[in-house]
Amino acid sequence: MLFLDLIKRVEARLAAHKDMLDRQLSILMHYHKGIRTRLAELKHLLFRRLSAATHHLQRAGARVAALYLQRVRSQLTTLKIVFFRQLSAAIHQLQRAGARMAALKDIPSRQLSIASRYFHGHAYLAGGLGVCMLGLLALPSESSSAGPAITKKTPQPYDMVTDSHIASITPVAKGASPLIWEKYEIASGDSLSSMFGTVGLNDGDLFTLLNSSAEAKVLNRVYPGYKLEFNIPATGRLDQLRVLKNPLEGYLFTRNDSGYSVDTILKTPEIRQTFKVGTISDNLFLAGKREQIPATTIMEMANIFGGVIDFILDPRTGDEFSILYEEKYLDGEFIGHGEILASRFISQGKVFTAVRFIDNEGGVGYYNAEGESMRKAFLRSPLDVFRISSNFNPNRRHPVLNTIRAHKGTDYAAPTGTPIRATSDGRVTFSGRKGSFGNLVIIKHSGGFETKYAHLNKFGAYKKGARVRQGDIIGSVGSTGSATGPHLHYEFLVNGVHQNPRTIVDKLPKARSVDPAQLQRFKSQTAGLVEQFNVLAAQGESPALITLAR
Repeated sequence: MLFLDLIKRVEARLAAHKDMLDRQLSILMHYHKGIRTRLAELKHLLFRRLSAATHHLQRAGARVAALYLQRVRSQLTTLKIVFFRQLSAAIHQLQRAGARMAALKDIPSRQLSIASRYFHGHAYLAGGLGVCMLGLLALPSESSSAGPAITKKTPQPYDMVTDSHIASITPVAKGASPLIWEKYEIASGDSLSSMFGTVGLNDGDLFTLLNSSAEAKVLNRVYPGYKLEFNIPATGRLDQLRVLKNPLEGYLFTRNDSGYSVDTILKTPEIRQTFKVGTISDNLFLAGKREQIPATTIMEMANIFGGVIDFILDPRTGDEFSILYEEKYLDGEFIGHGEILASRFISQGKVFTAVRFIDNEGGVGYYNAEGESMRKAFLRSPLDVFRISSNFNPNRRHPVLNTIRAHKGTDYAAPTGTPIRATSDGRVTFSGRKGSFGNLVIIKHSGGFETKYAHLNKFGAYKKGARVRQGDIIGSVGSTGSATGPHLHYEFLVNGVHQNPRTIVDKLPKARSVDPAQLQRFKSQTAGLVEQFNVLAAQGESPALITLAR
């Protein structure tokens, strides 16, 4: 009876431990459910924060939203740290629970061992208990008929997907590598690291790419506007990367055994010629806009005729212009404008025609049909947009000093920052601040000519002693020195004597024309262009579009 009572006590203890194990498993499952709930809350919070950031982008502008996004990222980083801490704590609890379960599993064997040692110590019951034990072991017990009572398989979370599940859902053919390009454009503030993270690559992939070859260093010089195209197959590795500086130039990185190889991308556009005709009713730029002529092309045409026409003062209502220029296309898509081939301007009955000519040294210039250069030795004005606020006047009353003081130049009123161009080739002899002139630039030209540019806001890239070409930007309009407002004071000196800048240009010779040795080359190169231009001009004001094979 004593032995049977002990056996019942052992079974009771085993049942109690089983209940304890069940409670531990229930607690662990509840803890796991709590972690999943916390993850769902964090995910919901993330979407709410992103939604709020998007709302701020729409209302407060990109800069404020960027600051808010930075704050959200910081908070998300904090939440991420908290999540990983909780996850680490959960893993630690699971490990401790596993150790506890293993210890509980060993309790029955230890209890039986104690019971055997206890009976073994009593010699007077050894024989009888041995016989009883053999009889009891021969009979099937309740626990053995019920199967294993202690071991219990831990259930998997319902959302866990195994490799076999993935293989059954998305079978991938061996060796398949679909060519999929993900295209992005670099914006201000972007970096290669952030762009790689956008497509699912990490800094290690970027490091491998940058250190694969010396040519890969071009990636250290990427700018806003560049386009990146990633080819990432199902393997998740970067197989190819296209870096496009513009539609015609770029680089192609291709994975190989040693890293990545680099190939240069150079494309040749299709050149189409476009002919437009316009009539001035207000000003040249608005007339060009009505005819859908690019502003840069209109500006270039103004520069071509800048030596013979003052586009601020000379044009009148009813003046006409026609222009033949290039447009660039790639795969049938317009990508940009090219050079002006020929142009004609009719100002107050006077006809000016200019055609483009490339000499045997590669120099480019614009000439009339007889080979005379359209370019004067000096530009008529150093600004593209202005109004004359004060002319050359030896007896002018000074607006600041209120005394009769000769005005030895011409004042061009223009907004602060308007670019100032050198009116002819020369060398900078002074660049700095000088008394009432404020910021001043002086350029010495061949033939005893000198020009001065005063009241500048900022200087250009040309310092004292630097060579400049006609049209180079030497500074910007300002109001430094003795000035009542932003304007450019422009002086023109001939052998040290001041001249009227607006009238002296007409008395100066033009820039050199076509070399007599190249005159035949000029005629053969431009004759067909002049004839084509005349035919198009004779067709009237309807624009013509011609595609030429090159």
